[in-house]
Amino acid sequence: MEELRYPIGKFEVPETITTEQIEEWITILEDLPGKLENLVKPLTKEQLETPYRPEGWTVRQMVHHVSDSHHHSYTRFKWAMTEDNPVIKPYFEKEWSNLFDARTAPIQMSLDHLKAVHAKLVYFLRGLSEKALQRKFTHPEGNTETTLAENIGRYAWHGSHHYAHIKNLVDRSGW
Repeated sequence: MEELRYPIGKFEVPETITTEQIEEWITILEDLPGKLENLVKPLTKEQLETPYRPEGWTVRQMVHHVSDSHHHSYTRFKWAMTEDNPVIKPYFEKEWSNLFDARTAPIQMSLDHLKAVHAKLVYFLRGLSEKALQRKFTHPEGNTETTLAENIGRYAWHGSHHYAHIKNLVDRSGW
């Protein structure tokens, strides 16, 4: 079950985050919308309603979740650049994924949204200086500070993590 939940492992912040690592993460973010669309576009309605694991989200919910989550992340980057270590507003992702739109809306809406958000995000991230990458925001759960550099890695991991959920389901199911 743990392998189904974390197919690429849990995100671990590297001790040192290099410029090369940042660029690799940004490239992962840049490529995610197209990779995800190529993976899910051929799926049937029934396949989109399949949970990626027992008691997990459906493929449809996962696509909408990635779009919603990365939209939040984009906003968090902007807050950290315009405020001094802001306390971010968390959202209840499980509840969001159970809302009507996440359960029933066409995935194309979120695929298009993800393309737009990532285009803006990647452009923004590539313009950040090394000093800017050290700016922080605080998550109120656990009062944890996160640098923008760490958050780039976290969201590169997040997109890859959910992509792997869907890819593993597709492979296991022989789709």
